[in-house]
Amino acid sequence: MRFLMMHRLDERAPEAWNPSPEFMEKMGAFVQDSFAKGILITAEGVHPSEKGALVRKSRGAAVTAVDGPFTEAKEVIGGFALVNAADRAEAVAFAQRYAELFDEVEVEVRQVVEYEDLPAPA
Repeated sequence: MRFLMMHRLDERAPEAWNPSPEFMEKMGAFVQDSFAKGILITAEGVHPSEKGALVRKSRGAAVTAVDGPFTEAKEVIGGFALVNAADRAEAVAFAQRYAELFDEVEVEVRQVVEYEDLPAPA
Protein backbone atom coordinates (compact mmCIF):
# COMPACT_ATOMS: atom_id res chain seq x y z
CA MET A 1 0.00 0.00 0.00
CA ARG A 2 1.09 3.55 -0.59
CA PHE A 3 0.55 6.38 1.87
CA LEU A 4 0.96 10.12 1.45
CA MET A 5 2.48 11.98 4.36
CA MET A 6 2.10 15.76 4.41
CA HIS A 7 3.92 17.69 7.07
CA ARG A 8 2.63 21.03 8.27
CA LEU A 9 4.80 23.79 9.65
CA ASP A 10 4.08 27.11 11.30
CA GLU A 11 4.23 29.55 8.38
CA ARG A 12 5.37 32.33 10.73
CA ALA A 13 8.37 30.45 12.12
CA PRO A 14 11.48 31.50 10.15
CA GLU A 15 13.40 28.40 11.26
CA ALA A 16 10.77 26.22 9.55
CA TRP A 17 11.90 27.58 6.18
CA ASN A 18 15.63 27.83 6.97
CA PRO A 19 16.65 24.42 8.30
CA SER A 20 19.93 24.12 10.16
CA PRO A 21 22.84 22.11 8.77
CA GLU A 22 22.29 19.62 11.60
CA PHE A 23 18.66 19.13 10.60
CA MET A 24 19.62 18.71 6.94
CA GLU A 25 22.18 16.07 7.92
CA LYS A 26 19.64 14.15 10.03
CA MET A 27 16.99 14.40 7.31
CA GLY A 28 19.45 13.32 4.62
CA ALA A 29 20.44 10.21 6.57
CA PHE A 30 16.78 9.39 7.28
CA VAL A 31 15.85 9.78 3.60
CA GLN A 32 18.78 7.67 2.37
CA ASP A 33 18.02 4.91 4.86
CA SER A 34 14.30 4.96 4.00
CA PHE A 35 15.03 4.76 0.26
CA ALA A 36 17.47 1.90 0.81
CA LYS A 37 14.84 -0.03 2.81
CA GLY A 38 12.24 0.48 0.04
CA ILE A 39 9.90 2.46 2.29
CA LEU A 40 10.30 5.92 0.79
CA ILE A 41 9.18 6.45 -2.82
CA THR A 42 9.71 10.21 -2.95
CA ALA A 43 9.92 13.17 -0.57
CA GLU A 44 10.09 16.89 -1.18
CA GLY A 45 9.90 20.11 0.75
CA VAL A 46 7.91 23.02 -0.64
CA HIS A 47 8.38 26.79 -0.54
CA PRO A 48 6.32 28.99 1.83
CA SER A 49 2.79 29.88 0.73
CA GLU A 50 3.90 33.39 -0.31
CA LYS A 51 5.35 31.70 -3.39
CA GLY A 52 2.21 29.64 -4.04
CA ALA A 53 -1.35 30.06 -5.18
CA LEU A 54 -4.72 28.69 -4.13
CA VAL A 55 -7.01 27.56 -6.95
CA ARG A 56 -10.63 27.08 -5.95
CA LYS A 57 -13.80 25.90 -7.69
CA SER A 58 -17.11 26.20 -5.87
CA ARG A 59 -20.26 24.52 -7.11
CA GLY A 60 -21.83 26.70 -9.79
CA ALA A 61 -19.00 29.23 -9.74
CA ALA A 62 -16.00 29.98 -11.90
CA VAL A 63 -12.54 28.72 -11.03
CA THR A 64 -10.51 31.35 -9.16
CA ALA A 65 -6.82 31.62 -8.33
CA VAL A 66 -5.41 33.65 -5.47
CA ASP A 67 -1.70 34.26 -4.91
CA GLY A 68 -0.17 33.44 -1.52
CA PRO A 69 0.59 34.01 1.25
CA PHE A 70 -2.39 32.37 2.88
CA THR A 71 -2.67 34.60 5.91
CA GLU A 72 -5.68 32.75 7.32
CA ALA A 73 -3.56 29.63 7.79
CA LYS A 74 -1.13 29.35 10.69
CA GLU A 75 0.09 25.93 9.64
CA VAL A 76 0.80 25.20 6.00
CA ILE A 77 2.15 22.21 4.12
CA GLY A 78 5.94 22.29 4.30
CA GLY A 79 6.53 19.11 2.35
CA PHE A 80 5.35 15.63 1.52
CA ALA A 81 6.51 12.05 1.23
CA LEU A 82 5.06 9.07 -0.57
CA VAL A 83 5.81 5.80 1.22
CA ASN A 84 5.25 2.06 0.90
CA ALA A 85 3.77 0.38 3.97
CA ALA A 86 2.03 -2.90 4.70
CA ASP A 87 -0.83 -1.10 6.43
CA ARG A 88 -1.90 2.14 8.14
CA ALA A 89 -0.18 1.22 11.41
CA GLU A 90 3.17 0.79 9.66
CA ALA A 91 2.71 4.11 7.81
CA VAL A 92 1.88 5.89 11.08
CA ALA A 93 4.95 4.36 12.76
CA PHE A 94 7.09 5.67 9.89
CA ALA A 95 5.46 9.11 10.22
CA GLN A 96 6.30 9.11 13.93
CA ARG A 97 9.97 8.42 13.20
CA TYR A 98 9.86 11.19 10.57
CA ALA A 99 8.25 13.64 13.01
CA GLU A 100 11.04 12.96 15.54
CA LEU A 101 13.44 14.79 13.18
CA PHE A 102 11.62 18.10 13.75
CA ASP A 103 11.32 20.38 16.78
CA GLU A 104 7.65 20.98 16.00
CA VAL A 105 5.60 19.45 13.19
CA GLU A 106 2.26 17.87 12.36
CA VAL A 107 2.23 14.96 9.89
CA GLU A 108 -0.98 13.86 8.20
CA VAL A 109 -0.98 10.29 6.87
CA ARG A 110 -3.44 9.32 4.11
CA GLN A 111 -3.72 6.08 2.15
CA VAL A 112 -3.45 6.50 -1.60
CA VAL A 113 -6.41 5.17 -3.60
CA GLU A 114 -5.09 2.42 -5.84
CA TYR A 115 -6.81 1.31 -9.04
CA GLU A 116 -7.89 -1.96 -7.42
CA ASP A 117 -9.58 0.03 -4.60
CA LEU A 118 -12.03 1.56 -7.07
CA PRO A 119 -15.44 -0.02 -7.64
CA ALA A 120 -15.74 -2.13 -10.79
CA PRO A 121 -17.35 -0.26 -13.70
CA ALA A 122 -21.03 -1.07 -14.19
